[in-house]
Parts: sequence; C-alpha cells; structure tokens
Amino acid sequence: MKYKLLATTMLAAMTFSMSAFADNLLETMDTDGGFKVMLKAIKTAGMEDTFTGAGPVTVFAPVDSAFSDMPKAKLDKLMGDKEALKKMISHHVVNGAITKAEVDAGKVKALDGSELKLSVTNGVKIDNVPEIGGGIKAENGVVHPLSAILPMK
Repeated sequence: MKYKLLATTMLAAMTFSMSAFADNLLETMDTDGGFKVMLKAIKTAGMEDTFTGAGPVTVFAPVDSAFSDMPKAKLDKLMGDKEALKKMISHHVVNGAITKAEVDAGKVKALDGSELKLSVTNGVKIDNVPEIGGGIKAENGVVHPLSAILPMK
C-alpha cells in the first residue's frame, strides 16, 4: 500500500512539473527540429528575448526548406546583416497568441509595424503563404510553421 501511494504521489508530481515547465518559443522551435535556420537568424540578430520572454507572441516561422529556396549568396548576405535579420524576423512575429482555432480572416500587425493578411480559405495562409501543419503551442506563445518566408512590404 505504501508503494502504491508513493508511486501515485510521484506520478502526480511529475505531471505537475511537466505542465508547469513547458518550453518557451525558442525551445519549442529547437525541439521541433525544423526551424534551424530561423533559430540561427534569431540568435544572430540578438532577438532571443522576444522568444523567451513572458509573451505571448505568435511566430509565423518559415521552416528550413523555405530558406533553402533562397539563393545561397542572398541568404549569406541576410545572415551577415543584423539589422536586416531583425526586420525580417520582426515581420514574422505578432503580439498575442493566435492558435490555429483562433485564426480569423483579417489583418494583424507584425512587430515591424507592417500588416499581415490572414486567410482561412483552403487552409490558414499568412500573406498568401500557407501554414504547414497546425500551430505549435509554447508557454509564451504559438509557432505557425510556414512553407515560405513572408514577403516584405
């Protein structure tokens, strides 16, 4: 009986600790494994606080294959320009957590001040770029994997 009570107590404690310590956006993207280039860009730009802070924020994050569509010379130039990286990353982030279930057609303001057009016709699209999969929840926001880099205005 003591062992059963101990096992139940330990299981309850583990469940609480796992839910109490969910991953932040950076950890969530790292664990997923499909955002290596975006993570490198965030770190190079020095924007980790945006993704580890209290939030909530929503990240429309291009997956690695979205960056592979960019010519290598252009990607290298972007990665070498901290201000351009900040602008590109800020164009992909909005304040507030928008889950897939909460996405409504309309416009949202990105951190760079531009407006992003959300569409829900034939799947979720941000400025006509399709989301692939569903939103990934983190303790401080949501990551929506994108098939391409959002066009800058």
